[in-house]
Amino acid sequence: MQIVGYETGAPDGEPALILAADGDLEREPLRSGERLALTLEERHCAGTIDGSGDTARHLACDAPEAPYCPQHTDRWPCARCTGDCNLPLETCREEHAVYLAAFAPATFKVGVTRSWRLETRLREQGADRAAHVRTVENGRIARQIEADIAADVGDRVRVPTKIEGLHRAVDSDAWADLLDAYDPIATYTFEYGLDLADRPVVETMATGTVRGSKGRVLVLERGGSTYAVDMRELVGYDVSRQAASRQLQSSLSAFE
Repeated sequence: MQIVGYETGAPDGEPALILAADGDLEREPLRSGERLALTLEERHCAGTIDGSGDTARHLACDAPEAPYCPQHTDRWPCARCTGDCNLPLETCREEHAVYLAAFAPATFKVGVTRSWRLETRLREQGADRAAHVRTVENGRIARQIEADIAADVGDRVRVPTKIEGLHRAVDSDAWADLLDAYDPIATYTFEYGLDLADRPVVETMATGTVRGSKGRVLVLERGGSTYAVDMRELVGYDVSRQAASRQLQSSLSAFE
């Protein structure tokens, strides 16, 4: 059995790990309060999923690269687009939203998405607050605006930075100062129910009691400590259904 993907649950679904065995797929729900008991073994390419819904099948790959080998790595043509394109995808022609997102305590970024996916995209990223600042007719215009704003704000936030602020609140003054330069169409505040007093220990594991998730970050409790797991770092691991037993670094709160 192998972890071949994950779902953040955004905007209103249930987060889950996607497992595969002999071509069959199953969801491992990550419900708050429930026990997750998977032992990570060897890691290799997660292969690909063919089809969708009930007919989807997993096509395995033994290549050593993880989470994906070059053959199974999707390259999104819009990833670094700055609006100098010819609208290569059908989705590029849809109405787009330009947004600002805040990650506690004071890390900000600009981004774009199709208008109807705005809240979903923000929750996928684990944003704490956000502001919809522009609506435009297509992705090319949105990318041009994004590139201009990114020169001052930035357009990427790494997962380790997000984990650093999991136990903190957004600096409201810094966020308000940023929004002063724009005239937001709408603003958003998101809650993820983690209620953390301290920063979790960063680990790659799949055993513990689920505290919750925020974007692709899964928070687990184990042995009196709280751990933050980047779910993408789990993809590609072969797993067995038993609780892992290896010793882990403990958080300071475990000794209080």
